Amino acid sequence: MKRRAFLKATGAGGTAALLAGCTGTTDSETTTTESGGGTETTTTQGTTVGGEDQVLAVGTYASFVDAPSSSPGVWLKDQFESEFDATLEWQTPEAGVNHYIERALRGVESGADLYVGLDAQMLVRIDDKLDEPLFTPAEGLSRIGDVNEELSFDPEGRAVPYDTGYISLVYDETQGEDGAFTAPETFDGLLEPEYAGALLAQNPTSSATGQAFLLHTIDAKGEDGYLDYWAQLKENDVRVLGNWADSYTAYSNGEAPMVVSYSTDQVYASQSGEDLAKHQIRFLNDQGYANPEGMATFADATQPDLATEFMDFVLRPEVQAEIAVRNVQFPATTTAELPEDFAQYAQEPPEAVTFSYDRLRDNLSEWTDAWAREFASK
Repeated sequence: MKRRAFLKATGAGGTAALLAGCTGTTDSETTTTESGGGTETTTTQGTTVGGEDQVLAVGTYASFVDAPSSSPGVWLKDQFESEFDATLEWQTPEAGVNHYIERALRGVESGADLYVGLDAQMLVRIDDKLDEPLFTPAEGLSRIGDVNEELSFDPEGRAVPYDTGYISLVYDETQGEDGAFTAPETFDGLLEPEYAGALLAQNPTSSATGQAFLLHTIDAKGEDGYLDYWAQLKENDVRVLGNWADSYTAYSNGEAPMVVSYSTDQVYASQSGEDLAKHQIRFLNDQGYANPEGMATFADATQPDLATEFMDFVLRPEVQAEIAVRNVQFPATTTAELPEDFAQYAQEPPEAVTFSYDRLRDNLSEWTDAWAREFASK
């Protein structure tokens, strides 16, 4: 489950809340297909039209479209269709981009024009599994120059960033013996006895958040030192749970005063009326691991020109700002202007760190496999 969907479903403090729905503009169709890896369910959301408008089929992850009152996808669909002579249909396969990888492996067309929600790790997986390109380089974008160059993660120019998030610690300063807990300032600080059992993290083999935190420890401790560092974290009773939702639920229930999460946590807390003292942000070593998301056109797209128009549309300053607020991430462009209340609570690290595509392509599987051998089953 993506972080935005989980928080909207449970509230920033873990209390169940109902989401407002809307009807009348969006139809949803669910199809089930068989693949070599089992059964795959895909939900398509679009508008039924009687004319002959062009149809742009866009794959993404479910939480990008699942809450009509708050998700970016529904707003993007409405705005795009109001301006362009086209119908936008969202596809939200349960397996995400793996759904399209499996189709390509079976020699089946992608069935979509564009994918929204790629990151560098996904591109590495795609390129490792497929001999033929799944996506094509982006061309003809008039606003590509507005994208922050530091967020570009695809050396082949297929994936165009549209937002980014930063991995950080979230901590509850009301916990502790005197009700004044403070998170450590460095990775080494996490190893101190006073933080024994205080950290909730995620399994990097099953969680994007956990994988980003693992990569940050590799950046901080080096390829030769990160496993030793994790061994020391284990000795200090770090709890590694399966995914972000599991760990954040445990944190919200007061099971530990720190959790690996995102530096926009206070945005949700403020919107939900939560006590901000329970949603403090700490950037270890004054750094946050950047995990930009990108969009790319499928190589077999039936509407490549319309896909280009959509990507240009997404890079507009006002659209970038709206996506950032609704997805609770930071814009990918330098031209977006965020609302004052969002900017007040969304924190950026003094220094952003990340690994390049080439470094990940050469090492990601080895790093995560080595971690799994040492810690996943122990």
